[in-house]
Amino acid sequence: MIPMTLEEIAQVVGATLHDVPDPRALVTAPSAVDSREVVPGGLFAATAGARVDGHDYAAVAIAGGAVAVLAARSVGVPALVVEDVQLALGLLARHLLQQISPTVIGLTGSVGKTTTKDLLAQILERHAATVATDRSFNNELGLPLTVLRADAGTRYLVLEMGAGRKGDLRYLTGLAPPQVGLVLNVGPRAATP
Repeated sequence: MIPMTLEEIAQVVGATLHDVPDPRALVTAPSAVDSREVVPGGLFAATAGARVDGHDYAAVAIAGGAVAVLAARSVGVPALVVEDVQLALGLLARHLLQQISPTVIGLTGSVGKTTTKDLLAQILERHAATVATDRSFNNELGLPLTVLRADAGTRYLVLEMGAGRKGDLRYLTGLAPPQVGLVLNVGPRAATP
């Protein structure tokens, strides 16, 4: 993550600052959607899932070192409040990408994405600073989190792009337009028992 003040982030994502003592506080580390994965200097994105609402863990994230929470409502700790946390995370990732301009490599397909991404990242990191999708974080939340791990020294950004629904690839490639694209093993989804 390139260092950005809360004020700058708010401007990029259209947020309102709540309970922020210093709008010039710097976010210097990657973002997280799991309060257990927050690193000091990072930003916690409070998303509501099927079983857990990240807003309930805002104070835990701040105690873990997050500078602020990207949230859909005021949470009683420093927060950038937006209408849609997922959309705001994507806007922030796109902004960061425009600032650093690495070579973006996008991978998609029915099978083989993660393995190919891992192999490609291992090859590229021998030549220059490379950031690649962590685990299988290849959706509308995972891709921005990957992009937000990049910094000014990042030369290659290897992004796994999943397509669970119509329009997913359009959205993901809109956030991080690939200069190099790989489409692997396209076929029908396997039936789940």
